[in-house]
Amino acid sequence: MTGISATPDSGPDPLLQRRDRAFGRGAKLFYDEPLHLVRGEGASLFGADGRRYVDMYNNVPCVGHAHPRIVDAMARQQATLNTHSRYLSEPAIALAERLTALQRVTESAVFSCSGTEAIEIALRMARMATGARGIVCTDHTYHGNNTVVGALTNLAAGDTRHPEVRSIPFPETLRPLTPGLSEEALADAYVACLKAAIDDLKATGQGFAALILCPILANEGLPDIPATFMAKAAALVRAEGGLIIADEVQAGYGRSGTWWGYDHVGLTPDIIVTGKPMGAGLPLAATTARREVVEQFRAETRYFNTFAASPLQGAVGLAVLDVIEEEGLVDHARTLGAELKAALKQRLGHTPGLLDVRGKGLFLAAEFVDGAGEPDTAHAFALVCALRREGFLTSVDGAFNNCVKIRPPLVLPREDAMAFLEAFDRVTHA
Repeated sequence: MTGISATPDSGPDPLLQRRDRAFGRGAKLFYDEPLHLVRGEGASLFGADGRRYVDMYNNVPCVGHAHPRIVDAMARQQATLNTHSRYLSEPAIALAERLTALQRVTESAVFSCSGTEAIEIALRMARMATGARGIVCTDHTYHGNNTVVGALTNLAAGDTRHPEVRSIPFPETLRPLTPGLSEEALADAYVACLKAAIDDLKATGQGFAALILCPILANEGLPDIPATFMAKAAALVRAEGGLIIADEVQAGYGRSGTWWGYDHVGLTPDIIVTGKPMGAGLPLAATTARREVVEQFRAETRYFNTFAASPLQGAVGLAVLDVIEEEGLVDHARTLGAELKAALKQRLGHTPGLLDVRGKGLFLAAEFVDGAGEPDTAHAFALVCALRREGFLTSVDGAFNNCVKIRPPLVLPREDAMAFLEAFDRVTHA
C-alpha cells in the first residue's frame, strides 16, 4: 500500500512524502506501514530504527544480502575493467559455459539485464525458430513488464485482445478444471485446453511458436500440478511444431531444492530464461537454448546489449555459482524447505483459515480462505503485515492474492525458520 502514515499520531513520514514526489504517487510499497530498510546481511535486514528483520521473501540476494564473495567480485572487477559487451571477455564467456553446462539441455546464452528483456528474447527466438507467432501461457502468470511480455500477464482464458497470445487455465488439483476427475483425467482436461488454444492460434493465421510457463507456476501460487500434465503438454507442443520456454527466474538457481524447477516437474525445455538471483543484486539475466536457435536469433536481429555480457556481469555471475555450490545451498534449500513445509502442513486443521500449504524447496505458499471457503485476500494481507510486526518479512501471492508467500534467501538459518513458525502461530491465532 502507498501514501499512508507510519502511525496515526506520528504525522506523515517525510521520506514517504519525498518518495511520492520523486517517484510519483502510486509507486507500490509493501505492508500497511511502509518499512525503511538501511542494511542487509545474510538472511537479515535492518530497519532505520536498528530493528532486525528475518527476510522470508527476497529471492534476488539468493546467497544472502551483502555476501562478502559477491561484494568482493563486484568491487574487484569494477576496479579492474568493465567494458561494452563487444570486446572479448573471459568472465562472461565462462559464465555462459558454466550456466549451460548446469542446465544440460542448452548450449549458448544471450545475456541481458532483466527478466523482461530475457523473456522477450525467448519469445523472439521461438518465433524465428518456428516461423510462427502464436504464444500460449497460463491465465494467472507474470513474466515481465514491457508491451510484448506484459501481454501475457493475467490474460484470462478465451481473451483474444492480443491476437498472438492465448492463455489456458493453470493446471492445479485444489480447484480443478473439472471436479471429480482422476489426476490422469484432470491432466488430460488441461492438455485439451492447451490443444484448443493452439488450434485457435493456427485458425487465425498466427501459427504456434511456443508454450511459456514457470515450471513450478510460482505466480499462480505454487499449485500442485496433475502429475502427468507437463509430460503430456510437452509432447503436444512438440507434435504441434512449437517450443517450450521455461521461465526459471523464480524457480531456478536452487530455489526449489534442485538447480532448476523443470527437474521437479519432468519437463525438458527448449529455451530457458534465468534472471534476478543470477547476479545477487547486480542486473543480470540470460536466455539460453541450443546453439542453432541462438545463432539464428543473432543472425536475424544483430542483437546486442551495452551492459550485458560485460566483465562485471561475468565475474559476479560466476561468484554466485561458486557460493551456491561451495556452501551447499541447493541441498540446504531442499532439506530446510522440506522441514518448513512439513511443519506448516501440521498446522492444517488447527490454524484458522489455513486451507493448503504448497511448494518446493525454500519457496512455499500458505493459502487462506474465509468461513465460506472463499479466497480470503484481506486476511492473507493482514497476516503478512502482522508477521512484519513480528520481525518476519513475507508477501502475498497466488491467483487470488490469498497466499502468504515464503521465499527467503537460500542461506536462511534453521533457527530463523523455526522462529518464523512460532511467529506464524502467534499471528494466525491472534
